[in-house]
Amino acid sequence: MASGSVESLDHLPTALLATIMTKLDISSICSLAVICRTFNSCASHILSFLPSFHILDISPSMELIKPLLPPNPYLQSLKLDCGQLNDSSIELLLRPSLQELCLHNCADFSGKLISEIGSRCKDVRSLYLGTVADKRGRAIHISDLEELLGGCTQLEALNLMFDLSLFLHHNFARVWALASEKLTSLEIGYISSVMVTELLSPNIGSHQCPNQIQPSILPGIQKLSLSVDYITDTMVSTISKGLILLTHLELRDAPFTEPRITFDLSNFGLQQINQHGRLKHLSLVRSQEFLDTYFKRVNDLGILLMADKCANMESICLGGFCRVTDTGFKTILHSCSNLYKLKVSHGSQLTDLVFHDIAATSLSLTHVSLRWCNLLTNHAIRSLVCNMGLKILDLRSCKNLGDEALRAIGSLCNLKMLLLDGSDITDGGIAHLQHGIIGSLVSLSVKGCKKLTDKCISALFDGSSKLQLQELDVSNLPNLSDNGVLTLAKSRVPISELRMRQCPLIGDISVMALASMQVDDDRGHGSSLRLLDLYNCGGITQLSFRWLKKPYFPRLRWLGVTGCVNRDIVDALARNRPFLHVACRGEELGTNPWNDLDGSYMHDYEELDELEQWLDEGEGESDNEEMDDAEDDADVLMG
Repeated sequence: MASGSVESLDHLPTALLATIMTKLDISSICSLAVICRTFNSCASHILSFLPSFHILDISPSMELIKPLLPPNPYLQSLKLDCGQLNDSSIELLLRPSLQELCLHNCADFSGKLISEIGSRCKDVRSLYLGTVADKRGRAIHISDLEELLGGCTQLEALNLMFDLSLFLHHNFARVWALASEKLTSLEIGYISSVMVTELLSPNIGSHQCPNQIQPSILPGIQKLSLSVDYITDTMVSTISKGLILLTHLELRDAPFTEPRITFDLSNFGLQQINQHGRLKHLSLVRSQEFLDTYFKRVNDLGILLMADKCANMESICLGGFCRVTDTGFKTILHSCSNLYKLKVSHGSQLTDLVFHDIAATSLSLTHVSLRWCNLLTNHAIRSLVCNMGLKILDLRSCKNLGDEALRAIGSLCNLKMLLLDGSDITDGGIAHLQHGIIGSLVSLSVKGCKKLTDKCISALFDGSSKLQLQELDVSNLPNLSDNGVLTLAKSRVPISELRMRQCPLIGDISVMALASMQVDDDRGHGSSLRLLDLYNCGGITQLSFRWLKKPYFPRLRWLGVTGCVNRDIVDALARNRPFLHVACRGEELGTNPWNDLDGSYMHDYEELDELEQWLDEGEGESDNEEMDDAEDDADVLMG
């Protein structure tokens, strides 16, 4: 902005400036606050009557967040990453005016947070709580949940993303009977199937005669999402019978031991689904997180019985149905004419024949995920791409897919996300994307595609001025080197997430190139990158950490490195950039651990570096000096 423009805006009436700023989000307000004193003063003032306050990209401390949340009777929506907060911040965060409250990473809070929400935020309509009391020494009691459910009488959507199986209490179902009659959406991070059955089963009222049966509690639920120990016939049947308004059902389990026949899903359980005919979205997934186990008691007959009641289904996700063959999967495609999303994982008997005549159906698929379906070949993809409206295509761990599949995919001009991890593609196959989907593609993953080299980067980025790519995963490519990253940096494409973990030929030159990279909007060196994963890259030394300091990578929020490079430097970097999440143990990076592909290509990246600048105003340079000292010590050791 020209200095004359700033000067003229500086003379605008304060009331007008405040009116303009109230239309902006927090990040934009902070962007204005660093321009001049007048804007800074106005930004500080309007925080007292902003209706929304959302910061999920960084974890502010109590000292930093306190001045940003002054008393504000107009605050209706608060979304915050609480990774550095605890019970001492409860009074600051919980306001009686709140209607939407979303608190992530509440591991250092106790159950007091839950109970205080019930007593302080009685008008809240939407509530999300993540990992409450996850740290050792923190506890949640059934009385905390009782206070929450009894106090929040206007609650419509409730997401409790922590372990509710801890409430092994005979009053568990009675406590949930206190929940708001307006509650229509419920998501629970973990709960046992027995507790779900107890919760939703019709029961005898305590003040009624013994023969009088009352209906299931939570009768208004339309969307139910649960992670359980075992998906069982009994639980599925209880849900299907008790929740008559259900339109969305998402169930996921991850067994520690092989399920017994009474604690498993069978054809009978599938037959119970959608008894009231309202279900539009169904997800049944058995994860192999702890044990290689599958739904071994479900076969094609179960799918046929389910399909009879699911003609109006719009979204189906099936994971771990190892005995279902092409017959069962084809039944879904030909029975559900409104289907737009199909996700199948670990479909060990799914072959090309499922999609052979898909062109003869009336389907308009926009989201297809076929992970770990190892019998699929290029023929299946050639048939599948008749759905020209595809926006998301997830083919991870389909090992038999090659360049011919990419040639077919290249015709999908609306594709936003393409995931090809572990496939048999080559650099020549990547070149097929240049003339088709390259203009629409926002996210691309070729992790573990061993035949790819630096030439695949050239095929993607050379002369591709129309490239919209924001997220790129080239991890575990043994032949990718610094030369490929140099090509990417020269392209000036505003990549926001770049994952290159376990690439042995990637080294310091790549970090220097990315740090020096300038995108077309010319906002600064390395300005677009928000996530950079360099974990276990063979050529990374302490030299790279000089380029990871400010002012380079001003928008970087997640960094993956190998801690053993030099732990002192890593620790100093974390202190030098307090809003940077530094991961050293190989954990996955980013804000989306649940891997929700539906929204991952819709990010609207804000300029949170201005927020960081505002919060950091007045701080000293001690961390920079500490970083330099750590580097000097490393130089001595390396010398």
